Amino acid sequence: MKRIFKNTALYIGIVSTLVATSCKPEIEGFQTTPGEANFSKYIAVGNSLTAGFADGGLYLEGQQVAFPNLIAEQLRQVGGGDFRSPFFSENERNGSGYLQLKDLVNGQPVMENITDNLAYREPGKLSKYTDDVENLGVPGMRLDLSKFGPFGAANMYFERLLQDGDVGTKTYMDFATEKNHTFFSFWLGNNDVLGNAMNGAVTNPEDPTTVLTETATFEHAYREFITKLTENQQKGVVATIPDVTAIPFFTTVTRGTLIAAVKAESGQDVQDLYIEIGTGTSRAASDDDLFILPFASAGLLGNTSGENPAPYGLHPSNPIESKYVLDSDEVTAIQARVKAFNNIIKKVAEEEELALADAHAYLNRVQKPGIVYNGVAVNASFITGNAFSLDGVHLTPMGNALIANLFIEAINKQYRSRIPKVDASKYRGVRFP
Repeated sequence: MKRIFKNTALYIGIVSTLVATSCKPEIEGFQTTPGEANFSKYIAVGNSLTAGFADGGLYLEGQQVAFPNLIAEQLRQVGGGDFRSPFFSENERNGSGYLQLKDLVNGQPVMENITDNLAYREPGKLSKYTDDVENLGVPGMRLDLSKFGPFGAANMYFERLLQDGDVGTKTYMDFATEKNHTFFSFWLGNNDVLGNAMNGAVTNPEDPTTVLTETATFEHAYREFITKLTENQQKGVVATIPDVTAIPFFTTVTRGTLIAAVKAESGQDVQDLYIEIGTGTSRAASDDDLFILPFASAGLLGNTSGENPAPYGLHPSNPIESKYVLDSDEVTAIQARVKAFNNIIKKVAEEEELALADAHAYLNRVQKPGIVYNGVAVNASFITGNAFSLDGVHLTPMGNALIANLFIEAINKQYRSRIPKVDASKYRGVRFP
């Protein structure tokens, strides 16, 4: 195999961006009150964002700063009770393993995988945690799969929380709605679009997490879940789904950065990249096409082989495979599905008189123009933006604190509560070497 150039880090230059919107601090002498809600037994229903997944893995530090844990700490000031999370032990603090920023070489990031102090009892299975918990976040959980018992055997994060006799039979919906709660947060649905998007909108028939959930399926499951959570008149807060195409996983590696890297490392005057689109044909890439973050380090661009001597991605006969790129039509379809899901979420929240945290609107504001919190710039830039962790999808500790505040604001507005917000400046963004 011949390579035209090295496909080195194509992510970004490590440059801070000035942003325009600020967050106001709490007023001194703030008087707390639960208002119209009972926070004595708060549970958090959700996926990896709820669990504290970050940097491509689930590990103790991320679990500790998951946004529901930060909310629960504030709720203790208004009658909130114990809020237990399935923390990894100190000896297994690195959990499933995760990415760490090892170095910056010429302004480009060098990552390393953390592989010590892991929490596997055997390959593909994490150490069991079957004590009572209130943080019910399960990485990889989808709304459509929340009613599917066998997913408990396929998902190691859910399997970890189940009694052995329930593995493969108990659904996540049943697991989450049997907790005798008084208040809940609910943030599911992101993976019902994200799994498909991260796979370049390519569906793998053997992997249900790559399927784009149908709108009718989403609505039926969403309504059923919320009905069960509110069957005893419990109150809660639900959140909209972010624009998954606006996260660093899709916005960091651009057509322009790829072409610039080819020119810099090969000396060739390259003008176009070529991508495989959903119809199975190829075309020149545009700036509206989104490349996934892992493509930058895949080492493919410009490669040649005996099977196809044309340089990979630089000739229409050997285009960048669809799994590495969301073409503009796929971006439009993903965004339309997110909008449809969010319309359902907003409608159900209104019908059930639940608080609504509009994460879609908020994270779009973080993405552009960004915000300033207590003098700290926060935006969706990869590594330097403070909001997103090294996987380009999940939140940093600071990002979690800001999302906790978004939920608290929604609760305060809906239930006339006065819950103090988290001081997000106490939490870090990406840790630099």
